[in-house]
Amino acid sequence: MKEFKVYVGMTPENMTEVLHSSLKNDPIRETFSIRHHNSTGHCFPTRFVKIEPLTVFSPSYNTSIWHISLTGIINEVSVEEVKEDYDRFRETRVMQHILKHLRQRRLLTPFNSILTQSSVRLEHPLITELYESVVLTGNWDKAENVLHDMSAAGLFEQCLKSSNPRAVWREIRDTDANGDIPSVRGGHAMCIDTQRRYIYLFGGWDGQTSLADFWRYDIKEQRWVVLSANTSLESNGPGPRSCHKMVYDSKTNSIYVLGRLDDQDRPTSRAQTRNSESAGSPGFNRSSGAADETPTLSSRPMPSSEFYRYRCEDNTWEHLDIDVNGPRTIFDHQMVMDSEAQILYVFGGRAAEKDYDYSGLHSFNVRMKKWSLLQATDSTIPSRFGHSMILEPTTRQLYIFAGERDEKFLSDMYIYDIATNTATEVFSDFTSSGGPQPCFTQRAVIDPTLQEIYIFGGLIHDRATLSESSNWLYRYPSRPGKWQKIQPLKGLHKSPTPSSSSPQITANPPSRFAHQVVYDLPSKTVYLHGGTMMDSDSAKLREGNDGQTEEAPMKRLSDFWEMSLWRLSSKELIRRSAYLIRQQRFKEMCETQAPVQSLIYLQNQVSEVVNHDDPSETQLFRSLLTHLLMNSSPISTVPSAIETESPRNNYAGNAKPQTDSSLLNISTGNSSDQLGHPGLLQSGLDSVHISSEPLPDLSSQNRTNTKIQTSEDPYERKLHPTKDPTSQECFVQRTKTFEAILEFVDDDAKQPAGSLLELVDVDADLL
Repeated sequence: MKEFKVYVGMTPENMTEVLHSSLKNDPIRETFSIRHHNSTGHCFPTRFVKIEPLTVFSPSYNTSIWHISLTGIINEVSVEEVKEDYDRFRETRVMQHILKHLRQRRLLTPFNSILTQSSVRLEHPLITELYESVVLTGNWDKAENVLHDMSAAGLFEQCLKSSNPRAVWREIRDTDANGDIPSVRGGHAMCIDTQRRYIYLFGGWDGQTSLADFWRYDIKEQRWVVLSANTSLESNGPGPRSCHKMVYDSKTNSIYVLGRLDDQDRPTSRAQTRNSESAGSPGFNRSSGAADETPTLSSRPMPSSEFYRYRCEDNTWEHLDIDVNGPRTIFDHQMVMDSEAQILYVFGGRAAEKDYDYSGLHSFNVRMKKWSLLQATDSTIPSRFGHSMILEPTTRQLYIFAGERDEKFLSDMYIYDIATNTATEVFSDFTSSGGPQPCFTQRAVIDPTLQEIYIFGGLIHDRATLSESSNWLYRYPSRPGKWQKIQPLKGLHKSPTPSSSSPQITANPPSRFAHQVVYDLPSKTVYLHGGTMMDSDSAKLREGNDGQTEEAPMKRLSDFWEMSLWRLSSKELIRRSAYLIRQQRFKEMCETQAPVQSLIYLQNQVSEVVNHDDPSETQLFRSLLTHLLMNSSPISTVPSAIETESPRNNYAGNAKPQTDSSLLNISTGNSSDQLGHPGLLQSGLDSVHISSEPLPDLSSQNRTNTKIQTSEDPYERKLHPTKDPTSQECFVQRTKTFEAILEFVDDDAKQPAGSLLELVDVDADLL
């Protein structure tokens, strides 16, 4: 068996999918974490387990499963407690669906009776207030005021956190005092001092030679500084190298450098590379990913230690020893620093020696200057190189994923718990779970405050192409976590931060590999430098004149970029909700008020909350005019008084109304100094043109009508005894507007999703 699904439940007829994964084609035992709680956080009991094989490794064989064991809580008392809690949850959820069904059908009297007599809470009190303002009374000003109260109460948090962020890139073109910048390179190393706002860059491979220059970029001063043109000339300094790693220790203000490949590791001929590959060694030639930055290894003996410390205070280097419990001289490994514990962790990579052995998981105690072997090669986590490793400082866990092993790109992820010295496989194939394709030499950084990991670039498949969607976000608040692509912000934009020159309109950086990224947590900004890109439209190999494949040209890069993520803000959700409310208000005005009043309200109050840079919103705004034309008579007079008051009308970030004068035959009257733009980034962006996610189309043609009570409920009459009854069609449209706003509200604050009707299927015996 290869790919499979696992279902659990209390009865065989009612089972829920809890796992979709795949096995490796080897005899090593694999363990999978099974989801055991629902979306609301309630644990559920399990009596039956069903495994559904989906694919096999060879179509010539039948599916076979040799052994399965299941671990979990089997204590009878604990299971009974879980069952009772889950039964209470189901009882509450059923009552909530009944209440939702009654309210949608305008049966408000029994709705309120059940709500009063039971202890069930359907929604947050502010949501109830919004419902009464929008659906029952049509108090539009109050409804918009409630939106601000909802935001202050944190009812939009789930939507804000789960929304897809957009990448805003800016190319940094700052230089040093002489007008120089770090030259083209890949396979170099970078680290960041977030307190002093310094980025350090060292070494790399420029396509011809290994480099030994050492640079520092001052984020505040926006200036490069050459710390050393050649560190090999410094006392105890490291020599030229690539595929090494470098980390910053905030507690001691020091930098640690480990590993290397240098010019002496190159073969004397191309044939030597082929012989090495045919002999079974990896043959790290320039057509092999990080190998692009690392020529094929020779059999030259390597130094016993390639471990250095740089003291930033006095600009001095120290050569450190590696004892028998430490790694050999390795390359394409990963290294992270736990500054609080003063422990450095190293995993993976390959030995820069003749046998090219894989390396395991090691730690270095800075205080004791002592190495420890935590996990031997392939003990739990398969060793690899060109992978990613991230330290989660709060939980003190290492996230290890992707890379290459035995000429195969990987798409697995493991979490290593430092306290218990145990590793758990989170994904055997994160591609099948909506993540990126198997990749190599991608780079990753973490934001522990948001519980997000950002992945950039890398090679995919058989070293033939770069990833088309090379930037990803992984959210890990709960296992196994969720993957999302990081799409660029559509449209042109200015620089996120002030630069030494005037802001320039820039594109996004091209796809690449063997680059470097660091993350400035205080400003939540990613910095990317250099790497390698392909010059032949992402084609790694091409056919030569003699019919043989030859290496396609590759280009080393020296570009330097910064990236921030645009995210939805509460003000943006308030604006979108206000747009929905004002749409409904305008539609009702078309039926009850003079056409010119409706027209001016559309032009001013509705247009005020429209993002006119979003084609979908603009098209929907223009289509509202059809409601005026269908319900209006020729405009002959202008009313003496027009209601123009807007509640808390401070939509910071809203676009200036730009009503199509040819369409409405009337000019707009709003001044640009009162309104901004809905896509303004709060992190310092001057302006951004954003294409928002389309707002719901609430036209009756796009939603299925349901059977609703046609007459007014007595409860409605109590709320507005002097007003005319609300028509059935108006009640339906208002309900749709209310439920569209609920799309932005946290799940635990609103009525449950879905319909009570979905629980009832057609009984074949009744046909």
